[in-house]
Amino acid sequence: MDPNFSRSVVLVTEHEEQGTIGFILNHPSALLLKDLIPELENADFTVYIGGPVATDTIHFIHRCYDKINDGEEIAKGIYWGGNFETLKILIKNNSIQADEIKFFIGYSGWGVKQLEQELKENTWIVSDQYHPDAVFSTNEEELWREVIVNLGPKYAHVSRFPHDPRLN
Repeated sequence: MDPNFSRSVVLVTEHEEQGTIGFILNHPSALLLKDLIPELENADFTVYIGGPVATDTIHFIHRCYDKINDGEEIAKGIYWGGNFETLKILIKNNSIQADEIKFFIGYSGWGVKQLEQELKENTWIVSDQYHPDAVFSTNEEELWREVIVNLGPKYAHVSRFPHDPRLN
């Protein structure tokens, strides 16, 4: 019911005893990266709202390790973070494409055992199945539907629910 997570697709990047961190993949902000970092005047990358925590920070996930040569692999072929100075040079040289990287303001975070409790309460639908193209999709509404449908027939009908079921 939290509006921060309405129809959200969250990629969990870290899950440890101390808590969990992830990023909302389908909530774009009205900002481009060049709005936040003026020196990157050609950085026309959409910046997503990663979550309600630390909204004064910028994070990124990517699938271009061969270019950045840095980052923590969080899923097969998907990396979190890396050397930002190297990334800035690559962006200035137009060497990074929009389908290789996603930028976020803030992140989604859960304290010790918080996510486990929310899962027990059926607050989340969880899957460990993903496709890298979906993770880097820029079609935000379709991404949510695609993820729900790919969970199978038990959930596929949910993808057709209106945003506000009271209006149905």
